[in-house]
Amino acid sequence: MTQAVLQARGLVKRYGRVTALDHCDFDLMPGEILAVIGDNGAGKSSLIKALSGAIKPNAGEILLDGTPVQFASPNDARAAGIETVYQTLAMSPALSIADNMFMGRERRVPGIMGTLFRKLDKRGMEDFARQKLAELGLMTIQNISQPVETLSGGQRQGVAVARAAAFGSRVVILDEPTAALGVKESRRVLDLIQEVRARGIPIILISHNMPHVFEIADRIHVHRLGKRLCVIDPKAHSMSDAVAYMTGAAVPEGVAEPA
Repeated sequence: MTQAVLQARGLVKRYGRVTALDHCDFDLMPGEILAVIGDNGAGKSSLIKALSGAIKPNAGEILLDGTPVQFASPNDARAAGIETVYQTLAMSPALSIADNMFMGRERRVPGIMGTLFRKLDKRGMEDFARQKLAELGLMTIQNISQPVETLSGGQRQGVAVARAAAFGSRVVILDEPTAALGVKESRRVLDLIQEVRARGIPIILISHNMPHVFEIADRIHVHRLGKRLCVIDPKAHSMSDAVAYMTGAAVPEGVAEPA
């Protein structure tokens, strides 16, 4: 049986009297696009934050390649190869494309100039950024040193995804990547997601856009009332089924009614 890349078992997260995660399970298989859907307040954000190190669960465990891990911060998750692109993109508009790709992990020139004088390897970072954008077909961006604020919404999203793909050696998590984009830009981002997956990197896609989910997801994790309700095959279920499951209008076969 194939070993899951990223798993969660019995995750619990409470905020005072509110239980955001209620003994939640999760499985991401190698090389797949796993969509996570759920109604507002279902606990999707808390699940993703736990998997990416942004919050620490009160109980349960997270496993990476079958080995239990504990992330004290997003930096720990990044060091383990888990990159997250949040809906806000977490980019600095005034900085260049290359600077944004290396934000928080800047490279320094070799030798005394880098170790003692802390000189940045600008040329090396720009060459790396240009290479990664080219690999994902994003070289419509001509100037790697132009500020991110000069890019369109789709180009910014593309840079954020390229950054995640460049440094996410194990898993890439995308939070509503097409939410603020038009039809043409959304199409490019969906193509980009599939190109990242084609390179062997599994992707967790959080989205409310059902047509996008059903177009590119290999499996769909339905999240309801703080836990995984079921995982469905988009080829065997309709969008209406998925919406009914996540809103409670219908219960999947073999799943007990919530108390």
